[in-house]
Amino acid sequence: MTNETSAPHADERPGLKRAIGTPLLFAFIVGDTLGAGIYTLVGTMADDVGGVIWLPLLIALVVALLTAGTYAELITKYPHAGGAARYVDKAFGIPFLSFLVGFLMMASGITTAAALANAFTGDYLAALFDIPPIPTAIVFILLLTLINLRGVRESLGANLVASIIEVTGLVIVIVLAAMVLGSGGGEPARIFEFAPDVPPLQGAFAASIVAFFSFLGFEAAANMAEEVKNPSKSYPRALFGAIITAAVIYLLIAVGAVIVVPPTELATSTGPLLEVVTASGFAVPTWLFSLIALVAIANGALLFMVMASRVGYGLAESGLLPRAFGRVLPRRRTPWVSILVVAGATMLLTVLGDIGTLAETTVLLLLLVFLSANVSVLVLKKDRVEHKHFSVPRVVPVLAIIASIVLLTQQTGPVWLATAGYVVVGTVLFFIARAGRRRAERSKASSTN
Repeated sequence: MTNETSAPHADERPGLKRAIGTPLLFAFIVGDTLGAGIYTLVGTMADDVGGVIWLPLLIALVVALLTAGTYAELITKYPHAGGAARYVDKAFGIPFLSFLVGFLMMASGITTAAALANAFTGDYLAALFDIPPIPTAIVFILLLTLINLRGVRESLGANLVASIIEVTGLVIVIVLAAMVLGSGGGEPARIFEFAPDVPPLQGAFAASIVAFFSFLGFEAAANMAEEVKNPSKSYPRALFGAIITAAVIYLLIAVGAVIVVPPTELATSTGPLLEVVTASGFAVPTWLFSLIALVAIANGALLFMVMASRVGYGLAESGLLPRAFGRVLPRRRTPWVSILVVAGATMLLTVLGDIGTLAETTVLLLLLVFLSANVSVLVLKKDRVEHKHFSVPRVVPVLAIIASIVLLTQQTGPVWLATAGYVVVGTVLFFIARAGRRRAERSKASSTN
């Protein structure tokens, strides 16, 4: 449903070139959504729900689609980069609240990168080399940091190749599972068997937290708003199409993995899809699939570290983080302070956390961001703009808010504690930045008198 105002786009002004059409936007969101999460978290979900991995994925899909409806309206109504922090600022005009949403986005990138660094040093790497995980994770983060400092964020070709490799790995798993089932192997009945020691409903909602991690790709698409040719039409089509595409692939992976490998074996592996490839008995070299998975994980970790460092830079440029975060290398023009802070925090979390807890923390952080977006879209319903835009009924963000709150109630104490730690650190940095701005303003005022 769209707003029928037919005036020209209010955003038609000099700025970024609008060169992205619906197919390219669809491919970007699919590539961003079909990330490394599914390569590592199938086992974590199996621990909660046994073979019924498809159920938490469906729950997560519903929450993702509801929130995607909110983003479709906000992005097409205000087609500029900035994401949820921009929408909160427009709805409430409270600098600290806008900062907090942006900082939670930055924190989610750091936490996700730490989770993927742990995943990188798990069973996929162990299939190739026998090396200690913690030092390897630190070296892995250092290498990604060097790449980030060189400014390869704009290397879309490399990211596209990595995304194709990621999807190829998932297709291999689906095809192998289908071949096992077609040859009379596997145990299809396992897809309806819950974990014996966990109440089904409790397990399903607990696993849906982890499942939601696999859908967290569409928020980043908001930052491409100024480069899309016709956002009012392109965004809804690409957004919903990408989420449904990812969901179909995830569900096929979930069903196929459980048919081929017992859930108890999936639950004990940090490389669950490698277990599927090995158990299938078909001639796919384990080293080849391990390489594919490692490329997927490394690509995801790099993208999230880049995102987190650029959010930090943007907050500094807005005066919401200390000015040091805005410092850039003279030649490379990359925000080196923000990049190094992100790298240090990622290393710390990699040592302290495990894949499951870090993934759940990421989900909690982004659920809070999504809550802010859903509340903002309700507040901004009364705001009129002079161009056509996608619009959702009020019931959609209301249901998204309820669903997000339900998922938040499933989070554990340590995850809430980690999030509270982020809020405390962010609040301290915010007030340091504000004090710095006031000193600069007083200095400037005194120098002009």
